[in-house]
Amino acid sequence: MDWYPLANSLRVAFISCVIVFFTGIAAAWYTSKLPGLVKGVVDVILTLPLVLPPTVVGYFLLRLFGPRRIIGQWALEGFGIRLTMVWYSAVFASSVVSFPLMYRTARGAFETFDRTLEYSAKTLGLSDTYIFWRIVMPCCRQGILAGTVLSFARALGEYGATSMIAGYTPGKTATISTAVYQLWRTGDDVHALKWVLVNLAISFTVLTFVNLLERKETR
Repeated sequence: MDWYPLANSLRVAFISCVIVFFTGIAAAWYTSKLPGLVKGVVDVILTLPLVLPPTVVGYFLLRLFGPRRIIGQWALEGFGIRLTMVWYSAVFASSVVSFPLMYRTARGAFETFDRTLEYSAKTLGLSDTYIFWRIVMPCCRQGILAGTVLSFARALGEYGATSMIAGYTPGKTATISTAVYQLWRTGDDVHALKWVLVNLAISFTVLTFVNLLERKETR
């Protein structure tokens, strides 16, 4: 059995998770401080990938990263780097699709944070950076961890946008999700079922971890 789809899926999910961890937290922190109307508009824009069909997200990514499109043409002509139909194309898709999960979870954690702690720290002359990483983040760690795990799981199971921008090439761009579809399409139900079971095991583990985090936070 070729284990490349699992290795590639884990690689893509890990890189995507790192990207959305920092971008999602930054977006959530600054959005939580915006005035009501502006905050609502920004929130809608940042959450859109969560409600859009993944194929629509993939279409927009192709419009940006295709070899004859703005970013794709610039990368290809300037650096000789192709941004579609390669393994790291899946990172773009997974990052965009999983970003709203990290953003929404982190924003919820930040909005429940007691701001009097932040104001008290400022009166002591502490910097904003110190306050954020040493006071805010530890207080919101349960929500941040839950968002990180959910983002990883979403990136690991991404199919729609990934199939459009990365395609399916065995040993090069294949992921668990795209492998399941291709194996089913070609009538190889045995191997398709094996990948389904692998995905189920990973998803079960992830959700169990999230539930443990929520139970700990409740206590």
